[in-house]
Amino acid sequence: MIPHERSLVEKLKNEPFALIGVNSDSDKDKLVQQMKDEGVTWRSFWNGPKGTSGPISTTWNVHGWPTLYFIDHKGVIRARDVRDEAAMEKLIDELIVEAKKDATK
Repeated sequence: MIPHERSLVEKLKNEPFALIGVNSDSDKDKLVQQMKDEGVTWRSFWNGPKGTSGPISTTWNVHGWPTLYFIDHKGVIRARDVRDEAAMEKLIDELIVEAKKDATK
């Protein structure tokens, strides 16, 4: 998913959009190097040395990787696990339009 995520970050860099990642790798040093190698430029949090049982996944009730949450500008989870690239981009575009509309009120 990283190539698609990277293209979204680039395409939407001037829009009200943020991509945030959570990684379940237990080896943080290896993870940091892998993210550099793969060109991950967006904020990505480490789930801790317990990997998939770390505090972030436990709090958000995540049991499978990757799990995708689509959160609007008001902090409301609007969708989860939309994986089809076209459907994902359509949803993101809709959320951006809503955010811009609310910003002009």
